[in-house]
Amino acid sequence: MLSFENVRKTFNPGTVNERIALDGLSLNLPKGDFVTLVGGNGAGKSTLLNAISGVYFADSGRITLDGKDITFMSEHKRARHIGRLFQDPMRGTAPNMTIAENLALAYMRTAGTRYRIGIGKDLLDMFRERLSQLDLGLEDRLKTNMGLLSGGQRQAVTLLMATICTPKLLMLDEHTAALDPATGEQVLRMTKEIIEKDDITTIMVTHNISSALELGKRTIMMDNGKVVLDISGEERSQMTVEKLTAMFKL
Repeated sequence: MLSFENVRKTFNPGTVNERIALDGLSLNLPKGDFVTLVGGNGAGKSTLLNAISGVYFADSGRITLDGKDITFMSEHKRARHIGRLFQDPMRGTAPNMTIAENLALAYMRTAGTRYRIGIGKDLLDMFRERLSQLDLGLEDRLKTNMGLLSGGQRQAVTLLMATICTPKLLMLDEHTAALDPATGEQVLRMTKEIIEKDDITTIMVTHNISSALELGKRTIMMDNGKVVLDISGEERSQMTVEKLTAMFKL
């Protein structure tokens, strides 16, 4: 479903600041796979997500999504099929627009429809129904500006925006790291429920080793732009936090 074939990305090539971020990376995620991605700073995790979303183009290699070559597809075209959440709850939304307006923009972008003035009753009803599933009381606050929400509320709405039309791929870039522990657990629970309900292919970057083993179906560790560990099934179920933490520090 998602395929990386010998993908390379080097920043500042030919200079003293040259850094190889992706070093001939090959990776395959079948439809419905849920990968937790770990690795130290500079391992290549964010570059991997940016190469998938089109923030950066790969220097060489090939990236395909659902059989279509997206290696050099523009970022805005990929956004129709790829949802992404960032660590910063303020990122990815318009703070001076209402919850309803943010959801409408996300819906029209991923559904491929044109923006129109005013939001129809059918869409508002759908937004209320989807928001009610978050169990945060936001279904009654559609006219509230996003900037007035708490970090957890905003990240929950951003999660809904990213999945309002089921994406082919969902990328979670440490999306609970900036939240307090209780709120982070709540957002993780919502995330897991949405992914399982819609069978969304997912990559979740996390520094929480426990979450890396508890969530999803597969855990991948990166180092120096390469995959150095890829475990699933029984091998993953037998992996302990202590053993993975020790490998993380090597």
